[in-house]
Amino acid sequence: IAYICNMKTKKTSIAIDMDGVIADTESHFITWYHKDYGIQINREDLIGKPESEAFPDKQAVWKFVNSPGFFRTLPVMPGAIETVKELMNDFEVYIVSAAMEFPQSLFEKHQWLQEHFPFISWKNIVLCGDKSIIDTDYMIDDHFKNLDFCKGKAILFHAAHNATTDRHQRVHSWEEVKVLLKKELEAESSY
Repeated sequence: IAYICNMKTKKTSIAIDMDGVIADTESHFITWYHKDYGIQINREDLIGKPESEAFPDKQAVWKFVNSPGFFRTLPVMPGAIETVKELMNDFEVYIVSAAMEFPQSLFEKHQWLQEHFPFISWKNIVLCGDKSIIDTDYMIDDHFKNLDFCKGKAILFHAAHNATTDRHQRVHSWEEVKVLLKKELEAESSY
């Protein structure tokens, strides 16, 4: 007697960070700094510096991330919406963001995702404190502190603060993410 199992194949999973990956925090910091201090900072001025040390007033970044509206009004990274939608055809996509350190961010990040990424189920949104608990096949993040402990394949999303160090495979745009992950998927299916 043969037993037939109808097994659902599991999709390859991706954890995608918010700040600096699908949300453009760099341009937002620059805009808020100019608005509050009247000084225009260029992205080139931020290269190789941690966000908290990148601006003349070293308290500015902490002031902004603790201000109501900062996380709610972040611009979307170019190409992020279209690429994430496309990736969802072949991958199980999770949005994973540290949201516990700054009190305003938890609610505002949830609202931001509902507005810009409404196609992502609440079941695939992980707002946490420590990303080392995440166990996905891939993780796309702009911070080494998250990628260094990633259980899957780490993909570094380019940002000014990480521009001078190479420890993980780097992508500079959402177009590069799409190309890389399609190649990975093709390589996976050829086994």
